[in-house]
Amino acid sequence: MKVDIRELGQFNHLASEGAKQAAKSLSTLAGIEMDVAVTDVSLVTESVLAETFAERSFVGVELGLQGGLEGETVLALERERALILQELLLDATDTDYSSEGSTLAKSSVTELGNIMIGGFIDGWANHLDTAINMTPPRYTEANGPRILPNQAIEAAKNHGVFLFESKLSGMDVDLDFSLYMLPEYRQFVQLLSGNDQGNQIPVNRLSTFEELAKEGAGNAAGQIGMMTGLDTNVDVSRLRFVPLSGVPKQVGNDQFVGVVFELTGLPSGYLVVLFDEKSAITIANAMMPGDSTEDEIGSMTEGAIKELGNIMTSGFIDGWANVLQTSIEHSPPNFVHDMGESIMSPVVGKLGQQQDYAFVIDSTIEIDGNEGQCDIYALPNERELARALSALPAQD
Repeated sequence: MKVDIRELGQFNHLASEGAKQAAKSLSTLAGIEMDVAVTDVSLVTESVLAETFAERSFVGVELGLQGGLEGETVLALERERALILQELLLDATDTDYSSEGSTLAKSSVTELGNIMIGGFIDGWANHLDTAINMTPPRYTEANGPRILPNQAIEAAKNHGVFLFESKLSGMDVDLDFSLYMLPEYRQFVQLLSGNDQGNQIPVNRLSTFEELAKEGAGNAAGQIGMMTGLDTNVDVSRLRFVPLSGVPKQVGNDQFVGVVFELTGLPSGYLVVLFDEKSAITIANAMMPGDSTEDEIGSMTEGAIKELGNIMTSGFIDGWANVLQTSIEHSPPNFVHDMGESIMSPVVGKLGQQQDYAFVIDSTIEIDGNEGQCDIYALPNERELARALSALPAQD
């Protein structure tokens, strides 16, 4: 079966609109302004779920979906945020979620979750022109990925599970949390079939995106290690599909340091490697010999980040070319140091109407024990990528 990769963008848009409706419901009930920070979708495995939710304690509301869209939806808050929400809803002092006296708090959070998820799902039902029934909401507490339904975790072990995540953030209060929707795999694949053959790929090729990222990370780590002579590791924790129009907002207005590359070949497009300033300085200093270090972004850090970005990009696109069995080249690195939105908006603008989505590769670089975080934004021409993926030999 084939899926239209543009449909992921459409459903991602629906998830974003549903999250806005959910945020509006919370704003009305609790009297606080909420913003939808970002919505993305991943096809994730059990190991990715474990890494995404590791070492976090959650309070949540879970309900099942039946009818035109089957699966599960979860509203999840880290425990400290749940206590803030309780105070906002109840103006109460009892914040012990494990005590018998917390029944009222649990009931309020459960009802809020029911209302918010209801608004979240209504947009999907309207788009699909079908009824989507919801099971009664269930309050839950868990550590790590166990906040998600057992069915979703089991599916992730087998063929993977589609994970839609909408992050909501309080405008004037520390109340960040997420809405997760995990549609039933086989039915959702049917919904992704679309009509435009130009953008369709075999569904079992969706997992190739993660393979591309991991192959590229391994290549990049090897090349950095050869250049520096230092133990180097590049780890890819997650690959996300993000609507292209939402990329600048997702990056936000924090200061970033990085490099922008134009790609030519199959597929063409752009690749952007971004570090927060602290990570950029840490990694750049690890690459510099002797005492040649900087405490802020200067010429030596710029040179190191350009060289690092060049190596990483070469490593990634070499990995892509190997998997896709194509040829890809990239331009010299264009160094950037600016607010994230200011960096990404011109790149998104260059793609115009030809593109619907981008990939975000969450990565960690460790050089000689010095660790830094970076995000790699891959914006390939989607028709060219679909053509390359479809041309690969059939998988079992």
